[in-house]
Amino acid sequence: MDTPGRTVVVGGGPGGMLLAYLLARAGLPVTLLERHQDFDRDFRGDSLHPWTLELLDRLGLAAALLDLPHVRARQFRFRTPRGTVTTSDYGLLDTPYDYVALMPQARFLDFLAGRAAELPSFTLRTGAAVNGLLGSGTAGDPVRGVRLRDGTEIAADLVVGTDGRFSRVRTLAGMTARSQGATTDLLWCALPHRDGDPADADVDLYFGERHYVGLIGGPGRWQVGLSLPKGGYPALREAGIGPVRREIAQRVPWLADRVDLITGFDATTLLSVDISRVPVWHRPGLLLLGDAAHVISPVGGNGILMAAQDALAAAGHLVPALRTGAPGDHVLAAVQAEREPAIVTVQDQQVRVERTVARARERGRPMTPPGFLQLLTRLPAVRRRSARRNAYGPVPVHPTPELARALGMGPAPGTGTRRT
Repeated sequence: MDTPGRTVVVGGGPGGMLLAYLLARAGLPVTLLERHQDFDRDFRGDSLHPWTLELLDRLGLAAALLDLPHVRARQFRFRTPRGTVTTSDYGLLDTPYDYVALMPQARFLDFLAGRAAELPSFTLRTGAAVNGLLGSGTAGDPVRGVRLRDGTEIAADLVVGTDGRFSRVRTLAGMTARSQGATTDLLWCALPHRDGDPADADVDLYFGERHYVGLIGGPGRWQVGLSLPKGGYPALREAGIGPVRREIAQRVPWLADRVDLITGFDATTLLSVDISRVPVWHRPGLLLLGDAAHVISPVGGNGILMAAQDALAAAGHLVPALRTGAPGDHVLAAVQAEREPAIVTVQDQQVRVERTVARARERGRPMTPPGFLQLLTRLPAVRRRSARRNAYGPVPVHPTPELARALGMGPAPGTGTRRT
């Protein structure tokens, strides 16, 4: 009888957590390593798209997850000096999950970790920092596990690096991400909800000259992101927190009554926007997924979606292979071959947006959508098509029949019935 392959997943973000859950649910031994002691870190992607909610529904998890506090965003808007442009209307989608659920990522990860802990083949180790790979990752000497900072060695038939844009696993494997070209950084802060705040501003971009402000709603708070030219943070910090407050208040006037709560730069987080990817995501015994393989800009809020689709696609290839031991290089290559077209499409679109923003900034012009877009988005069919592309990605991922059976997945959520 074949011995199932053992997997170590490094990084407890959405992609790593979901992949570990799927492997364990299929009865395969998996250890998830998270270098922090918990998942409670701010200013991470909080957007659960309809595709993600439909997947969780098929796994029997959506109802319990959505019992947790969250906000439902049904439209995505550009607020410009010329008026408001609704680019995507999720309420027009024919799905029970016709919205983006905005939920703190830590809450989502804690939920998944709790469900995974119920599976006998799942192990979670927090405070587990990886500082070495066992084996060289060559054809003759595949990666055979990881070494932790405390000297502990964990053997594995497959190591999956899902440890983010600054992936330690990627560095240890000598794999390099190539920049696709980002021109913007984002300064994030959190401000509280107050009575009288707009009910329709949960996922909006407010455009002005040289800067835009991104707004993401959530239970009890707004996440607010101010765009900066890449490398512009030192000059901004030297100017003091006043210009940050003024820019947010000018772009989003109804937040002016609370910008004084941004007491200094220690109340903010700088996110250096990156758009990059690794040419080859795998080595013998090693696979990179999510931001470790391809960094997505936060604009569009689809980082969790791309990571979750990576996880499902990977599970479709890995589950049958791991049942008989270590997956071969052809299996790992198939994961990249399935996912890379979608990633390239998303990144190419984000690079075009970055270049457009950079040109507007250089010319000192308001960052506004072109006139033809404002006309087109008046058509419900255009808003629905845009919402569908954002909700499901350019190349939606579906579970293979074999994976669906292994996971005991239910049928796809019925269409035509919307849940309130």
